[in-house]
Amino acid sequence: MTGRQNVRFVCCLYSSGDYIDEKIRFVEEFADVGKYFDMPVKSYSSGMRARLTFGLSLAFDFDYYMLDEVGALGDAAFRKRSEEILQARREQAGFLVVSHNLGDIERNCDVGIVLMDQMARVFHNVKEAIEVYKEHVHQTKK
Repeated sequence: MTGRQNVRFVCCLYSSGDYIDEKIRFVEEFADVGKYFDMPVKSYSSGMRARLTFGLSLAFDFDYYMLDEVGALGDAAFRKRSEEILQARREQAGFLVVSHNLGDIERNCDVGIVLMDQMARVFHNVKEAIEVYKEHVHQTKK
């Protein structure tokens, strides 16, 4: 299936018929994969595939979004577009973010969870979570 066909299929699952074309246009513009949008997804690079799926997830208004290393996607222009949309969505949705980029965590998160010693420690102060994470990483490297 092409990128467009994949997006249309998912849109049919999550959207009413009135909005499908609008969602497809959004993903096509956001992913910015050019002519590849109408080519088989199996011909995409991993980066193109990630841009398509990330754009598709942002085409819908969810209560919560799960993001994995979002700052690592695409070039600077794509990251800027992504950051702008994510900031706008933060007003109406929650995010579960997995990242090793501590700057992304500090900028985008209100609560931090650090996984260590087979346990999850919850911090309502993100800066404290980052400090504990840094200490844990430093200790593990010894």
